Amino acid sequence: QVQVVESGGGSVQAGGSLTLSCTASDNVICDYEMSWYRQAPGKERDFVSSIDSDATTTYADSVKGRFTISQDNAKNTVYLQMNNLKPEDTAMYYCKCMTWVDDWLTGYWGQGTQVTVSS
Repeated sequence: QVQVVESGGGSVQAGGSLTLSCTASDNVICDYEMSWYRQAPGKERDFVSSIDSDATTTYADSVKGRFTISQDNAKNTVYLQMNNLKPEDTAMYYCKCMTWVDDWLTGYWGQGTQVTVSS
């Protein structure tokens, strides 16, 4: 069974920093893309950032210049460095691993890690 596990969430004050980590189990290689999404209470899950197999990164406008995504392929891990956090960044952050399974592009989600930013 594929497992995707996020860690690193917590509570910080506005202007602070956190680094999230996401590791996929050894039985999957997230060779298409790894990405981060977030979902605030009562809202939809929104895209935050992604990194593909060519190390091309993409960011939501709301986090550009503040968040940085990186990966360690050897560890099947992706990181999200979050700086200058704002109260509106408060959400559950989810990691998604994308890979090809029998010619189907398949996504595996983690359970999420909570980020709370106080003003």
